[in-house]
Amino acid sequence: MARLVVVEMVSLDGVMQAPGSPDEDRSGGFEHGGWAMPYFDEVAGEEAGRSMAETGAFLFGRKTYEIMAAYWPNQPHDDMFSQVLNSLPKYVASTTLAEPLAWSGSSLLKGDVAEAVAALKEEQVGNIVVLGSGRLARTLMEHDLVDEYGLTIHPLLLGPGKRLFDEVGGMRTLRLVDSKATTTGVILATYRPEGG
Repeated sequence: MARLVVVEMVSLDGVMQAPGSPDEDRSGGFEHGGWAMPYFDEVAGEEAGRSMAETGAFLFGRKTYEIMAAYWPNQPHDDMFSQVLNSLPKYVASTTLAEPLAWSGSSLLKGDVAEAVAALKEEQVGNIVVLGSGRLARTLMEHDLVDEYGLTIHPLLLGPGKRLFDEVGGMRTLRLVDSKATTTGVILATYRPEGG
């Protein structure tokens, strides 16, 4: 059985919106796109590589999928991230996209998202990793499908923006299972639901 791991870059005040580039997601008037990139260092790269080695498949919401599908297939094939993202299966939760999906190895989830992901966890080997995809991640949290959170917590406050844990509902207790600091002050924290 696969483990479902939500991997997110967040600011200290919990914003997860548009960490990668200025035009990634300007919805709601967000003006700080690309905020995470200046903090990336060798420690973060090594941890990302370790995480990628344990990944068996990726799971995306529509918006994140479209951003990733426009970027990663066009990157050098000798890049480790490019190799993993382009070669592993990618599952997409969307009611607006239609198959066939352009990015190699991509397929749409069918039916109810929570039921489809629960079935996927039974079928897959290795971790199923959710990157970005805040709305999808919150749906999976609400249905207790998340086995682990890999949070890259950045030392800045962004104010308004989309937050990972908005509208999850109810108190949830997490257990810290690993942490390390990068040279740029980022905390790499791994949490698991209590009892998980």
